[in-house]
Amino acid sequence: MSKQDGSGRQITESPVDDGSATILHVDMDAFYASVELLSRPELRGRPVIVGGLGPRSVVSAANYEARRYGVNSAMPMALALRRCPNAVVLPVRMQLYLEHSKRVMEIFEQMTPLIEKLSIDEAFLDVSGATRLLGSPGTIARMLRGRVFDETGLTCSVGVAASKFVAKLASSRAKPDGMLVIPADKTLEFLHPQPVSALWGVGKATEQSLAKLGLTRIGDLAQTPLPTLQSMLGAALGSRLHNLANGVDPRSVSTEREERSVGHEVTFSYDVTDPREIRRALLRQADDVAARLRRTGLVGRTVVLKLRHADFTTVTRSRTLPEATNVGRRIYEEAVAAFDVLGVGKRIRLIGVRVEQLGESGSSLGLWDPDEEWRDAELAIDEVSARFGKGTVRPASLVVRAPREEGRLPD
Repeated sequence: MSKQDGSGRQITESPVDDGSATILHVDMDAFYASVELLSRPELRGRPVIVGGLGPRSVVSAANYEARRYGVNSAMPMALALRRCPNAVVLPVRMQLYLEHSKRVMEIFEQMTPLIEKLSIDEAFLDVSGATRLLGSPGTIARMLRGRVFDETGLTCSVGVAASKFVAKLASSRAKPDGMLVIPADKTLEFLHPQPVSALWGVGKATEQSLAKLGLTRIGDLAQTPLPTLQSMLGAALGSRLHNLANGVDPRSVSTEREERSVGHEVTFSYDVTDPREIRRALLRQADDVAARLRRTGLVGRTVVLKLRHADFTTVTRSRTLPEATNVGRRIYEEAVAAFDVLGVGKRIRLIGVRVEQLGESGSSLGLWDPDEEWRDAELAIDEVSARFGKGTVRPASLVVRAPREEGRLPD
């Protein structure tokens, strides 16, 4: 059974003294699948998976009915359908999810300006400055959950605690569609019975190593002397886990989230050797990356090409531009130049384009813009896409979609 199926759900039902718990972690419930069900209400109560149907497709999201069969995101679709053969599979519609995410984040912003957006469907909120106007943290969390549902039709789970780590852990325990409040003086009571795998930084290998020493619960780590943990795990990891196990997490909610890169990857449904097909994939990815950069007001100087071969060996090559750009044609030309240096050689399983060294648009252009004509054309395409939908206008070489691509998702 999936660990994310809601079977271990904990929620706060009776009033608690939550004045010390001013950090909220809000996580939308099965976001992609839930958005899809807004327009497909007849599927409610049935297992629904969002993703591709190609032989190498993976699960992008699954609702809780599907999760009860052991289906999780990032799982191969073939395995998911073996576990849940009666699931309904829907294609990914990223633009639709981004639109709903924007509406949800606007609700958060009306509660507090102190928001740390972690992803399209997840954020930390510091409500310490909002309690005088809106009430206690628990009251704010209930109000937020109600507004999200009333205004979008979507549900979210909220963890309310004195630190980011405990708030995030609490929201995961409250899923789906719940709220769990952990006052500061109840932190250790909540933490110590949890498995060590709940700690940030504990993967399967570390969990197995700790289990061999009889350390299976967070409370076990908290009671282990720090020097012992450091000798077992290294100074940095041992110290961090010891602090978290004892409820020590001094990190504040950061309102500035720096984008490090913007990119797309494509896994072909079977291995490709035709350079023309690879160039078509690169053109589509470059256009998508450029459009995302323009939507967020960013430009980038370094274009990174990623290739994964049939034997799973992966190579990357980067090219740095003299001027930052958000023009798809420029990104494409640099990606192709990197590809031409590598050559096809082996059969290719996956290809990706990423732009790094990001900055604000308009701050990096020189007096002469070599991409001016392409920039104007792509801005015009943005306007058409905003009015009539993505893909209404595209390069001639992409009018017939290559049938071999699966699972294009943003970083």
